[in-house]
Amino acid sequence: MANLLDIKNLTIEYTSVNKDKKTVVKAVDNVTLSVHEGEIYALAGESGCGKTTLSKAVTKLVPIKSGDIFFRGKSIINQTKVERKEYPKQVQMVFQNPFSSLNPKMKIGEILQEPLDINTTYSKNRKNNIIKDILNDVGLTETILELYPHEFSGGQRQRIAIARALILNPELLIADEPVSALDASIQAQIINLFKELKTKRNLTILFISHDLNVIKYLADRVGIMYYGRLVEENDTLSIFNFPKNDYTKTLLASAPALKITN
Repeated sequence: MANLLDIKNLTIEYTSVNKDKKTVVKAVDNVTLSVHEGEIYALAGESGCGKTTLSKAVTKLVPIKSGDIFFRGKSIINQTKVERKEYPKQVQMVFQNPFSSLNPKMKIGEILQEPLDINTTYSKNRKNNIIKDILNDVGLTETILELYPHEFSGGQRQRIAIARALILNPELLIADEPVSALDASIQAQIINLFKELKTKRNLTILFISHDLNVIKYLADRVGIMYYGRLVEENDTLSIFNFPKNDYTKTLLASAPALKITN
C-alpha cells in the first residue's frame, strides 16, 4: 500500500521564558511514521503528549525544529511556489472545538463558499453544486446556508466544520479530537460520519484522540505517543489485543467503555 504521508525524524520544540530562564520542551521528539493512502491512522495518547503539535506540523501551522514531512513523496518544507499554493487544497483539518472554529459573523453559506472563492475560479453555479453535495455528505441541507453558527448545536457545528474541511476535496483529512467537545450522545454520530466519509470520498484520515475506544472502532492502524515520542505502532487489532509497551497497556486498562452503533 502506497504512503500518502511520511514523517521522518520529526522534532518540534517550544521555548518558554520564566524569570529570564529559558526552558526548551520537545513537544515532538524524533518521530517517524507513515500514513497509508486510504486508511484511518489514529494517534493516541494523553493530553500534552505531542499528537496535536504533530498534526499542526503536517498542516504547516507550527515550525519544525528538525526532520521532514513528505506528502506523496515530496517534502512540504522545501516546496515550490505552486506546491505551496496547492498543498492547502490537499490537506485539511477539523479542529476540536466546533464552537470556536467557525466565524460567528459569517453565515454558513459564506463559510463554505470562502475556500472556493479563494482557491478556485469555479462559476457560481458550480460552487453552489459543490456546497449542496458536501452538505448532503455530512447529513445537512441547503436550508442552513442563511443561518449563523450560533443557531446550531455542537454536533451540527462539527458537521459544518467537516463540510468546510472537505469543500476543496482534499486527499488527507486531519481530525484533531473532533468529538471530545461534544455530548456523548452526539459523539457516536460524528464518529460514524467519519467512517462513512472515508469510504464515500476515498479519504485518508489522520485521527487524533486520547480515547482508545473511539480509535478501536474507527482506525486501521494506531500510533501511541508519550512525552513527544512514538512508543508503539501497529494495526488496531494488535494494539488492543497484544500491546507491547507498558504505557499502551496502561492506556488500555484505563479506557472507559463506549458503545458506538451505526
